[in-house]
Amino acid sequence: MSAASNLLKQHLQQRQLLGVTHIPLRPDALDKLSGLDRKPVTREIPETKPISVESAPGARAILDNPPPETKKPGLIEVAGDTIEEKLAALRTMAETWEPARALESLRQTMVFAVGDPHAKLMFVGEAPGAEEEKLREPFVGPAGQKLTAIIKAMGLDRPQVYISNICKFRPAMDNQGSGNRKPTAEEMKACLPFVLTEIDLIKPQVIVALGATAAEGLGMPGSVGGLRGRFHSTSGIPTMVTYHPSYLLREEKMGDGIRAKRQVWEDMLKVMEKLGLPISEKQRGYFQAK
Repeated sequence: MSAASNLLKQHLQQRQLLGVTHIPLRPDALDKLSGLDRKPVTREIPETKPISVESAPGARAILDNPPPETKKPGLIEVAGDTIEEKLAALRTMAETWEPARALESLRQTMVFAVGDPHAKLMFVGEAPGAEEEKLREPFVGPAGQKLTAIIKAMGLDRPQVYISNICKFRPAMDNQGSGNRKPTAEEMKACLPFVLTEIDLIKPQVIVALGATAAEGLGMPGSVGGLRGRFHSTSGIPTMVTYHPSYLLREEKMGDGIRAKRQVWEDMLKVMEKLGLPISEKQRGYFQAK
C-alpha cells in the first residue's frame, strides 16, 4: 500500500471514531482510489452528492482489512510486521490524534507507554503528570518510584512489564504549574482506543488497573475498595484493580501506610499467583500489621 493510502486510511479511522461515516468524493476519484482499470462512473454519481465510505469501491479497496470497528470495536489498525513495529506506528499516530486534539482540554505533549512489548503483566494508570510530561514516560515521578518498588517486590524488574495510561496527555488546568487533575470521561474516551490496541497487541496474561480512574476507563466504574481483591475482565484478560501508588504516598503521610500497602500487596499476591510467579513466605508476609 502506498504512503498516500496509509495516510488516508489513518484519516478515515480518526473520522470514524468521531462519528463521521461519509466523505464527499469527486466522481473521478473513485477509480483513482481503487486502482482498477475501468471506466469512470460519473454518469451514475452526481458531483455534488456525498458518497458513503461503505459503498464507494475505492474506499472499500483502501479499507479492506476491514476497519478496526469491523474487526474489534474500539481498536486502531496499524501497519507493521512485528509487535514492536506496530507499537511504534501506534505511538506516531498518538502524537497527532485528532479526537484528543479536538478537545482542546489536554496539553500538547504526548506520553505513550514504556516496557516489554511481550510482557505478561501490564499496568494501566490514569494520566501523565508533570514529571511524566517532562520525561515523556509514564510513572517516573514519586508515584512511579513507588510502582517500581512494588514491581521489584514481586520479583520482577520494571523493563519486564508494560506500563501505560488511560489518557496519553496531561489534562490541562489554569495556572497549572505542577498540579494535576484526573481526566474527564470524554478525555479518556478519546485516548481509550490506544490503550485497547496496546492490550490487543501485547496480549498480557494479567492487567493491573491502578486507581479508580484507570478502572473506570477500562469499563469498571466504582470505588477501588469495592473493586479490588478479585479479578475482573478487560478484553477477556484478567484484570486486578488496586490503589494507585499516589494513594499509598498519601496514606503514608497520614500515618496509615502499612494498612494501605498491605491491601495493595494482597492484590499483587493474587496477580503473582495468576501469573505463576514463585512466592516465598517472606513475600507473603510483607506489610503485615505488627
